[in-house]
Amino acid sequence: MGLIRVEDLRKVYRVDQEKIVALSRINLTVASGEICCILGTSGSGKSTLLNIMAGLEKPSKGRVVIDDVEVTALSEKDLALFRQKNIGFVFQSYNLMPTLSAIENVAMPLMFRGISKDQRNREAVKMLHAVRLGNRLLHRPTQMSGGQQQRVGIARAFVAHPKIIFADEPTGNLDSKTTKEVMEIMVGMAREYQETLILVTHDQDIARYADRIVTIVDGNIQADHTNESAFPAQRQEKAQELTTVSVSYTHLTLPTIYSV
Repeated sequence: MGLIRVEDLRKVYRVDQEKIVALSRINLTVASGEICCILGTSGSGKSTLLNIMAGLEKPSKGRVVIDDVEVTALSEKDLALFRQKNIGFVFQSYNLMPTLSAIENVAMPLMFRGISKDQRNREAVKMLHAVRLGNRLLHRPTQMSGGQQQRVGIARAFVAHPKIIFADEPTGNLDSKTTKEVMEIMVGMAREYQETLILVTHDQDIARYADRIVTIVDGNIQADHTNESAFPAQRQEKAQELTTVSVSYTHLTLPTIYSV
């Protein structure tokens, strides 16, 4: 039994009189702690699959079960609560609040969980140090590069330690050097915190960071294989680095300007 089960999933869109099949009877199981890449070209159905798995869209048929909860059967209210508790997102376009600082953006998921202001800011600072942005705590998105903004987005996704992180083309707006830095940080954090990461991409170089690669073609799973070369040495090195970070920043002195 996996953490995520996708069963006989089908998604059909209707445009005027035309029926467009985005997904056709998808069956997929993802284990807890697995880094799984859904690989496909534009229009393959990979983002539709992610959206349905994450509860952002409803399927035409079939169901998605996460940790024994059938998320496709939940009401919108219950689904929103489920996402807040169990799911983190990393977006291609970062989706940061432009008027908030890095700390305030990262702390938002904790605010929705009712965690005290002092505690959520402390956790946000720790996470920002973990993504190597300790010198950008009070910067707003417009004061940061694209790579820095995406690292803030990664910190925000992981700060509440959800069961699953969904990342849809997380490096699509980044250059090759920044892409490598962002992927190493995100995958390293997933391994350190033993969280499940579902990564959607069209880029085979990005797919190589995953434990498992599921290839989608025209709404169907064409291939599903384990990636035996998923950087075993890097796993150990990154886990050690992040463990050191989490210990080192246990007693941080926080900046004094917050509005979250």
